[in-house]
Amino acid sequence: MYEPIRAKSVHSTVDGPNPDFPHRSREEELDIQLAGHLAALLAVTDELRATQASADLDAAAERLAEQVGRLRGGPAPARVSGARRERSATDLHRRAHALAGRALVVAASRADTAAAILAAERMDAHAAALEPRELASR
Repeated sequence: MYEPIRAKSVHSTVDGPNPDFPHRSREEELDIQLAGHLAALLAVTDELRATQASADLDAAAERLAEQVGRLRGGPAPARVSGARRERSATDLHRRAHALAGRALVVAASRADTAAAILAAERMDAHAAALEPRELASR
């Protein structure tokens, strides 16, 4: 009823891993993912810094830059100062809160305590910044 397969499958890895194709470990993939989330959070933090001056945002931006540099294994990321988009501070805080949450999930699965603490602190800070605005809009 069925004809037997006569040729090797092009989808199988019977011959073992392909040495021409670079493979990353789970930890390396999580490092890349976490660095991306923290870099996005840094960009939003820089946007917030452009709209409102705050020592807390300045310190957070520096700590985020250090973590991204550590995870990428190189210098701190390049940043554009004064980059401004036409978004409200509320939208920026919401976006930053969501990005910090994503970073926290990845940091927790990677067991990176420093990044997890930083992400949790940023979530709290952005939630606190949103709280008065959310209550005022009701």
